[in-house]
Amino acid sequence: MTITLKQVPNNKRIQHTADLFGLNFPLHLEPFVYAITGSIADGYDGGYWEFYELSNGGFYMAPRSDTPFHVSCENGYEGELSGDALGIAACLYAYSNLSFSGKSRFDETCARQYHWLRDYMFEHPEAGAILGAID
Repeated sequence: MTITLKQVPNNKRIQHTADLFGLNFPLHLEPFVYAITGSIADGYDGGYWEFYELSNGGFYMAPRSDTPFHVSCENGYEGELSGDALGIAACLYAYSNLSFSGKSRFDETCARQYHWLRDYMFEHPEAGAILGAID
């Protein structure tokens, strides 16, 4: 079954992330995603991020950008990712790392989100490049 996405409306962003992650979103997840993005994407210097909910229960955020980002990752991958693909890669990286945070409930939430987003990523046109960046 195809996983679909829906943009979270501006007036529901705070409630949506609070429902999924509680205070861990603004305190841990969101800053981690921004930091990862800044460390792998040469041209990233902040900006507005879109929030997306997936039909399988997943969530990700991605920088709004019409131009691709050049990424250089610790695993040796170098290439270009659209803003959407960069957001997926950064969220997958954050979910993976934060699933070992020591906060039992948040760990479980991040692990579930990782698998839901990964399932969606396989349907993404840039799946190969995203896998290269995160693997």
